[in-house]
Amino acid sequence: MANIKSAKKRILVNAKKTERNKAIKSKVKTMIKKVDSAIAAEDKELAKANLLVAIAEIDSACSKGVMHKNTAARKVSHITRKVNKLA
Repeated sequence: MANIKSAKKRILVNAKKTERNKAIKSKVKTMIKKVDSAIAAEDKELAKANLLVAIAEIDSACSKGVMHKNTAARKVSHITRKVNKLA
């Protein structure tokens, strides 16, 4: 453990931010899994509905700085392509 007051504060702040980032990443992964499960069930309507929610979560994570913009774009592109293939 650090001895300097500012270092102690940084440790606490970093721990708090880490928890926040973990929660956001987890929510994004959950939404992507929901899209994938709808695709596996071949339910196009549910997949499209889940896709919109997943894209919103990914964009939110990107705007909060949890995810890089290229990573977000790649994930959105990947799941959108899978939903569009469902036909």
